[in-house]
Order: sequence, then structure tokens, then C-alpha cells
Amino acid sequence: MPSLVVVAVLVAVWQWAVTAFDVRPQVLPSPLRVVEQGWLFRDALWTNTVPTLQVTAVGFAVSLVVAWALAVVVDFSPWLRRALLPLLVASQTIPIIAIAPLLIIWFGFGLLPKVVVIALVTFFPVAIGLVEGFSSADREASNLVRSMGADRWGEFRYLRLPAAMPSFFTSLRIGITYAVTGAVFAEYVGARAGLGIFMNLQKNSFRTDLVLAAVVVTAAISVGLFGLTFLVQRLAMPWYAAERRRA
Repeated sequence: MPSLVVVAVLVAVWQWAVTAFDVRPQVLPSPLRVVEQGWLFRDALWTNTVPTLQVTAVGFAVSLVVAWALAVVVDFSPWLRRALLPLLVASQTIPIIAIAPLLIIWFGFGLLPKVVVIALVTFFPVAIGLVEGFSSADREASNLVRSMGADRWGEFRYLRLPAAMPSFFTSLRIGITYAVTGAVFAEYVGARAGLGIFMNLQKNSFRTDLVLAAVVVTAAISVGLFGLTFLVQRLAMPWYAAERRRA
């Protein structure tokens, strides 16, 4: 509720400023105009939203698979942990905006380059969250599980994996918001449809109101996916929610 109040105040100030200073719509349209034009062009917005949702889902699914596989391998091999973690950190210094055009050259204008961009943007927080989560398992509990006859896989399954879940869902929330942004950016670089393409076309036509309408849709998708992670967490970790309520 406090967040909604802040948003409402900001929108009211925006509406007042545009009206009071008679700002041209090409420079900054009013919120009412953004909503009005967005509704008039709702079919075009929806047509371009579907490809963005599709590429976001595929790209983030690939990112999750890669992040999980890498985190599990690193957890089972201390040597790989020391070897790969610095490389993972270094990979985040590579500007995606610089290599995205190369991906278009290498893979064309299909789905693959957009999926690669989303995976590059999102796999790092998920992988690091999992690696740190696996390492957060209590050492005394680990010794207890080993003393009861569990092997390395048993320890991972019954102790390290559950211990990593809170960190995983935290990193998942970060990654899923990056995924939508990455999808829109990938469409800017090269796509035939999507919210990124829609924004670019409207920008070239000086339709700032429709650009902002697409931004609102993008933000709504991000917030919706962000909220969905809490539902998934509640279903996957019912004991965690119960502990939080008791605390």
C-alpha cells in the first residue's frame, strides 16, 4: 500500500506538471494520454507482448538450467569452485550491448540470439545465489548427516539443497526482472516483433505516449513475474513460510 500511494502521488505530480507547463506530447505526454493511447493501440501492444513473453520464458528457462548445472558441479568440486567463480564474476564485466550485434551476425535474427542475451544477463545472479546457498548449509548438520551414513549425494539432497532454497528464490527474483529487460533489449538489437521493436518504431515516429505505454506493459510484466516467484516459493517451501510467520 505505501508503494501504491507513492506511485499515485508521482503520477498526480506528472499529470499536473504536464498540464501546468503545457508540455508537448512528443516531449512528455500526460499519464492520461499514455493510458488512453495505450488502450486504443491495445491490439498492437498485445501482439508485441506475446513474442516478448515467449522469448523471456525460453531464455530464462535456459538460464535456470545452466545456472543449476553449473552451481551443482561447482558445489561437488572445490577445485572447480576456485577455478570458475572468478571467471563468472569476470564475465559480468563484458558489456552485453557490445556483443549483442555479434550474436546477430553469428546466429541471425531468430530466437537463438535473444535467448543467449537473456541467459547472459540472468544466469549470474541465479548461479551465485545457488552456490552461496549450497555453502550456507550448517557444518555441524553436515557432520551429523555424514555420521548417519549419508554419502556426498545424500548430504546434498537432504541438507545442502534445502539450505540453498531461500538464496535461490532471492536470486530468482533478481534474475526474472533482468530477463524481461534483457528480452526487450535483445529485440532492440534484432527481432521482427516484440515490445522492444514496438518501442523503437514508435520512438522513430515521435509517439512518446506509445513508447511509455509499452514501458508500462513491460513494468507490469516484470512486477507480475516478480510476484509469481513468491507463490512458487510458498508452494516449494511451505516450511519456510511457516517459520517466517512464527518469527
